[in-house]
Amino acid sequence: MSRLTPLALSTLALLTERPMHPYEMYQLMLQRREDRVVKVSAGSLYRAVERLAADGYIAETGVEREGNRPERTVYAITEAGRDAVRSTLEQMLGEFVNEFPEFPVAIGEAHNLPPERVAELLAERVARIREFTAVIDRGLAHIAEKGIARHYVLNVHYTRAMLTAELDWLEQTIDELRSGRLHWAAPTD
Repeated sequence: MSRLTPLALSTLALLTERPMHPYEMYQLMLQRREDRVVKVSAGSLYRAVERLAADGYIAETGVEREGNRPERTVYAITEAGRDAVRSTLEQMLGEFVNEFPEFPVAIGEAHNLPPERVAELLAERVARIREFTAVIDRGLAHIAEKGIARHYVLNVHYTRAMLTAELDWLEQTIDELRSGRLHWAAPTD
């Protein structure tokens, strides 16, 4: 069985809750802020649904129509889809995959800029991460108020922990740059 993409996994996971049509899935992903961890658009979700249906992981269960809106096909997860979710989760949780984010490339090449500029840019990054962390903290508070079990939102807690670690590293590096403790050769033009 092949490994599902993050979007395919998220789509199937929604269908483990109940049958639904793609537009409902998309709206639910946005409402739950899953677009922060899975790259999703309405078009990419519809294409994922088509592939999942072609692979036998989901099946049409009916068509809904509300008022003058177009008909919407409702899908449910199949047993093969449930197997694919389990298999993919086991692979994703147990294996380390270098996901090639762009920041490590940028920080690895930062020596091509003056240290003052690097410190300034990293400080801007810190400010943005702090803003995003505040959004996460408000979300976690809202989740706690609703009484949602932690195991449903482990991804939010993980993201918060990773951002905290990045903030610590950035602040230390900025301090080293500004104090001169981090040796920095002048970039050549």
